[in-house]
Amino acid sequence: MSKGLVTVFGGSGFIGRYTARTLVEQGWRVRVACRRVHTAIDVRLAGPPGWVDIVQANVRDRASVDRALDGADAVINLVGILYESGKQTFTGAHVDGAALVAEAAAAKGITRFIQVSAIGASETSKSPYAKSKAAGEAAVREAIPTATILRPSIVFGPEDDFFNRFAGMAQSAPMLPAIGGGKTKFQPIYAGNVAEAIAAAVSSEAADGKTFELGGPSVYTFNELFDVILKTIDEKRFKIGLPFFIAQPLGYLAGAVWRYMPPFSWGMLGGPPVTGSQIELLKTDNVVGEGALTIADLGVTGLETVEAIVPRYLWRFRSYGEFHKPSEA
Repeated sequence: MSKGLVTVFGGSGFIGRYTARTLVEQGWRVRVACRRVHTAIDVRLAGPPGWVDIVQANVRDRASVDRALDGADAVINLVGILYESGKQTFTGAHVDGAALVAEAAAAKGITRFIQVSAIGASETSKSPYAKSKAAGEAAVREAIPTATILRPSIVFGPEDDFFNRFAGMAQSAPMLPAIGGGKTKFQPIYAGNVAEAIAAAVSSEAADGKTFELGGPSVYTFNELFDVILKTIDEKRFKIGLPFFIAQPLGYLAGAVWRYMPPFSWGMLGGPPVTGSQIELLKTDNVVGEGALTIADLGVTGLETVEAIVPRYLWRFRSYGEFHKPSEA
């Protein structure tokens, strides 16, 4: 027997794939709402036939959002971008999109709403990314006061945009940029554990109206994460300290150039190396705050570690492949 239907906006993305699988395992039917249906075909494999449905929806189009919400018992909003490109802006994705989905859900009487934000979200932040995340949270809570906000630290897994990006950089560049001296602290959390937290929030009335910060079992500095990457891919690279006053303008330039590049080039380049907004975020530690509600308060334990998961997918950046070094060939 199904517990009900959950509509997941942005369900074709990195975290969405894990979320769909976890929800089905816990007895929920899932409707994946995404802009490009063809990018989500493999998400159907998250459950038996009939348990995962895929529909087209754009968070800028109210009619498509309404259709995606028909018959839903709960809603999860995973829509988010790491950098702006073309018409995809932080305000459009994180604020206006979240507000539209929440207002449409409220109009249908849906009170179980999970908004996935990010640690560091703040209305006073100088980072456009973090500021828009906070504005999105406020818009959702205004429409649905019982909404649950989840704020993860950097999320890792085979499709992540952190470990993969810097491993690729280390594979080809002679040095790595330790922005701000590499002292910023992170609390990386595995995508599967984030999905467990989302599923727990969907099923728990005790989570209504609360905000949870999601971090993994260990805290690392930026330099320590570089060390993990270099050890995993068996490369030796210098870490060059790059002060914020130098990195900041370079990041904003890279972000601006990327935003106005022709669309056909986006897929080829994979994204800017780092943007000014991201560098602004590096000025503050990205860890669970003291006194915050955590993933443990949602009943999720046994968190996966970076050391246990990351080597399973970063091996492809080793020059000699997964198993043998050249001397062993």
